[in-house]
Amino acid sequence: MYIVTAGEMRAIDKATIELGLPGRILMENAGRGAVQILLEKFPGISAKKIGILAGRGNNGGDGFVIARHLSQKGIDVIVYLLSEITAVKGDVLANLDLFQRFGNPVVEIPDRITFDANRTFMSNRDAWVDAIFGTGLKSDIKGYIKDIIVFINSLKKPVLAVDIPSGIDSDTGQVCGEAICAGITATFGYAKTGHYLYPGAGYSGEVEIIDIGIPPLVTGRIDPKQHLLDDEIVSSYLKPREKNAHKGTNGHLFIVAGSPGKTGAAAMTAMAAMRAGAGLVTLGVPKSLNPAIEPMILEAMTCPLPENTEGFLSESSFDAIMHNLAGKKCLAVGPGLGTDSSTKKLVIKILRETSLPVILDADGLNLLAGEIRLLKKLKIPVIMTPHPGEMARLTGKNISDIQEDRISCARDFAAEFNVHLILKGAGTVIAHPDGRVFINPTGNPGMASGGMGDILTGIIAGLVAQGYPVEEAARIGVYLHGRAGDDLEESMGPFGFLASDVLKSIPAQIGRILTASCPSC
Repeated sequence: MYIVTAGEMRAIDKATIELGLPGRILMENAGRGAVQILLEKFPGISAKKIGILAGRGNNGGDGFVIARHLSQKGIDVIVYLLSEITAVKGDVLANLDLFQRFGNPVVEIPDRITFDANRTFMSNRDAWVDAIFGTGLKSDIKGYIKDIIVFINSLKKPVLAVDIPSGIDSDTGQVCGEAICAGITATFGYAKTGHYLYPGAGYSGEVEIIDIGIPPLVTGRIDPKQHLLDDEIVSSYLKPREKNAHKGTNGHLFIVAGSPGKTGAAAMTAMAAMRAGAGLVTLGVPKSLNPAIEPMILEAMTCPLPENTEGFLSESSFDAIMHNLAGKKCLAVGPGLGTDSSTKKLVIKILRETSLPVILDADGLNLLAGEIRLLKKLKIPVIMTPHPGEMARLTGKNISDIQEDRISCARDFAAEFNVHLILKGAGTVIAHPDGRVFINPTGNPGMASGGMGDILTGIIAGLVAQGYPVEEAARIGVYLHGRAGDDLEESMGPFGFLASDVLKSIPAQIGRILTASCPSC
């Protein structure tokens, strides 16, 4: 599913209008669709008193259309215009005039004095429609409008946001000073990236997309670069197995992982790859750890590797690793590997010499910090799976800078270094070298515990080993991983489930999606 930036949405609207569909019709379609959502999602709303906060821009114009349709249904509605009427122009003014022509009230609130005078009356409204600011907001909200937003949030009344909650940056999901907290957001044409990036996702509530009549050919010309992962997309990638499949046809993965105190990370990565369907998995670990790891992974194989005196893998392991890569389809490097200096030299040497697709995670990423220019020289597909802290180490940026614009950070890195980058966290971002970005809506806070990243790495590596293109494997893996966590949240509780529980749920998620897309499969 496409999700768009504010700039892309402006271009889509402009191209649609140029084709001959007037902006006022788009506004009418938007407002009428929002009313339908309001009536469907807020039971009993027809008997309630509704307040509409309208700005003087197009978002306010949508608000006036909504108000008119509600009034025509006999619903008690008042529009509070956060401006003087004389400042309203164009299609917005036309819809304001039409609303008033039907005998409906518009209360002008251009300043703090008028807000204070109306505060008591506003508190008596049962529900609110937020039509103050649209998708173009970039600067912080200040003054009395900020006070109004704080006031509306304090009422704890049902709120429907028009297009995006006022105060949310539609591209980054960041809060611009203060933001409306909506239960439902009715967005027009396409969802916006800020609906699915935190903190914006937490303010948007349930997002409903309204078809306002944008022709598909227009969207095709604009070609938005952002997508939201869903069952439909993922099911288009997943393939049922042939009846005569065997372990040799489902790929062989090699994993370089493990160090003293971190044997669990290595074991979980191997088992997750098996759960994702890899035919064979070999786990390369420091030889002193092999006796402890072998009992953990009954179905996968282990390869004891030479180690340094501290028990970490080092350049002495290189020849054995390269020998064992013969016949493999994928290489995963990093889970529980440690950050010893000798291990760093090994990882860099492996990246320079291997011809296999590589998934880099955890300590594999930390070891690459300071050496990321190496990525530009590689001819192999590379998937990197950093969380924000690891991304900060890779880029030299602050975590806060990364979190403030996750899409741009991931997209720029993927393009510059020709990698497929998975920036983990709430609303995981998957960025590809060609500029395409996929946002993942699955997953939950209960997954914020140790080992979850190792499971994700194993799923993705297991898919690549089976022959899935790296970009598809990244998207499938992230989506399935989150789906497994969501099912556990529902069945076990909001937190307390373990990475090993997610591990066991992976086949069920694969089966669910395959069955939905192909019941005979």
